Amino acid sequence: KSKEYILEALGEDYYKPDFDKGKEKGSKKVQDAHEAIRPTSVIRTPDSIKSSLTKDQFKLYNLIWRRFIASQMQDSIFDILNVECKINDYILKATGSKMKFDGYTKIYNFTEREDKILPPINEGDTLIVKDILPLQHFTQPPARYTEASLVKTLEELGIGRPSTYAPTITTILNREYVEKQGSSLHPTELGKIVTDILETNFQKFIDVDFTATMESQLDEVEEGNIPWKEVVAKSYEPLKEAIEIAKENIEKINMDEETDEICENCGEHMVIKHGRFGKFMACKNYPECKTTKPIVNKIGVKCPKCNNGDIILRKSKKGKAFYGCSNYPECDFLSWNKPTGDICDKCGSYMVEKITKSETKVVCPNKECKNEMVKENSEN
Repeated sequence: KSKEYILEALGEDYYKPDFDKGKEKGSKKVQDAHEAIRPTSVIRTPDSIKSSLTKDQFKLYNLIWRRFIASQMQDSIFDILNVECKINDYILKATGSKMKFDGYTKIYNFTEREDKILPPINEGDTLIVKDILPLQHFTQPPARYTEASLVKTLEELGIGRPSTYAPTITTILNREYVEKQGSSLHPTELGKIVTDILETNFQKFIDVDFTATMESQLDEVEEGNIPWKEVVAKSYEPLKEAIEIAKENIEKINMDEETDEICENCGEHMVIKHGRFGKFMACKNYPECKTTKPIVNKIGVKCPKCNNGDIILRKSKKGKAFYGCSNYPECDFLSWNKPTGDICDKCGSYMVEKITKSETKVVCPNKECKNEMVKENSEN
């Protein structure tokens, strides 16, 4: 049906007859079949059923439908012009591009793209310097991983399977090796320490090539080509030896962080400890004094619902940050975005902070209002 739709609606030039579902992926057994999400019928275009869907349902279906159709269409084709100009000992470069054939972007295109056309130029032409702009550009560090870009990297390296990506991300969040700030994953102090220990003592086993090779060997075991004991033995003995050496080399790490909080039982300072379920406060005199307290991360804003409790930062079971009232369960205020303490000048609602890659907005969560202000991000 998808072939018929492309040929009839777009034309023969847009159909990709040699469409192959991904032999080029890093893993031989990519297990795409049970992960696939496709429309039941390509005839049900997003616009034809829009009236039967909610706003969010339409957005999701529109993405799935267009992605599926685009996967069986021809690539886009561009004319690229690279120009090099020599001025004394300096080489200046410019690149122009013009779309020759839109291909799959005719269906799957969610961003506006403009051709970059260079002026007419021939080899040997003498160019006139119109202006010199003294702009300095610094090399930017790589962008931090998001959940999506981390999954993409794992796929490219051939590590894991589609069914293991979500548990992997959940594990590193629950163990507080990383934390989410907006959509980005930032390493915690605990994560940095654990990484240093692994790199120092288990370099061979955390190498991406070792992991990808192991995945491949396990596939061979599944196919019955090699015995599993042979594969396990090659890894078990070196790992056992590395663990024994690490036990002798790794010193006990004290992650306790002293606070100004005073223990109500013995008067000693409380310290922040890392437990199985995250951080908590405990008496410095442990085990003589076993007083513990949960950590309450106040953000300095009063609850806009009860006007009595403090807004505190909490985390869901999946590690996602949210904001709630300290008087819970008496007050059930909850917000996924950080309340700022400001009041909307249009409807009187509380305002929240919404962070994107390029800017930070202070917005009104009232869907009927949608008032917003923009302030510059301190860090991109």
